[in-house]
Amino acid sequence: MIVPDAPGGLEPVVQESTPALIARTLRRAISDGTFAPGTQLGEAALARSLGVSRGPLREAMQRLTQEGLLVSHRNRGLFVAELTPEAVQDMYLLRTTVETAALDRVLESGRTTETADALDAAVDAMAALSGEPRSAAMVAADLDFHHALVESARSPRLSRVHETVLVETSMCLHAMSPTYTDAQSRLTEHRAIADAVRAADPARARSLLVDHMKDGYARVRAAGEDS
Repeated sequence: MIVPDAPGGLEPVVQESTPALIARTLRRAISDGTFAPGTQLGEAALARSLGVSRGPLREAMQRLTQEGLLVSHRNRGLFVAELTPEAVQDMYLLRTTVETAALDRVLESGRTTETADALDAAVDAMAALSGEPRSAAMVAADLDFHHALVESARSPRLSRVHETVLVETSMCLHAMSPTYTDAQSRLTEHRAIADAVRAADPARARSLLVDHMKDGYARVRAAGEDS
């Protein structure tokens, strides 16, 4: 029996390894605050909780250590990385670099309308949560806006770098949540960026995005000083 060739355009199905699946689960737990900064992750207890053996768990934790999400303290174990002032400043530098690069590419490509539509949809989701400005759902909607912006650039490398920094971004957004007494300033900043993209106004869009990053950085610093 002759097996026909696969139709053109199909890509092989990629099966993730167990360590990769565990790493994704741990990233999500760090991202959503289940494991807060400074939390110690005990290998034995974590293996039991996840229902996995310690070998693949150890490999997954090593991956997160290499990504900077976990830190090893000699004779003490592994801990979720702290949001030190230096780390936050460096993370916002990377975010600003990646997201402004994505914005520039979107504006140069002429895909402003479809990008603005995606950004507006994210802001609409945030507006629906205006009654709970400090909620995890609001943080997720905020992240969706920035994810949509970078994905609209259609740059695999920018997307890959941004995906890595999104976990730390989520940690920062959870930390700054107490600084939002209402949703209006958050909505206004994001909507203005979307409007500038729709108007295909590079200077205004870039200026608004950079100012938004500066505001976010200031809020994280303020939250750290108050804690």
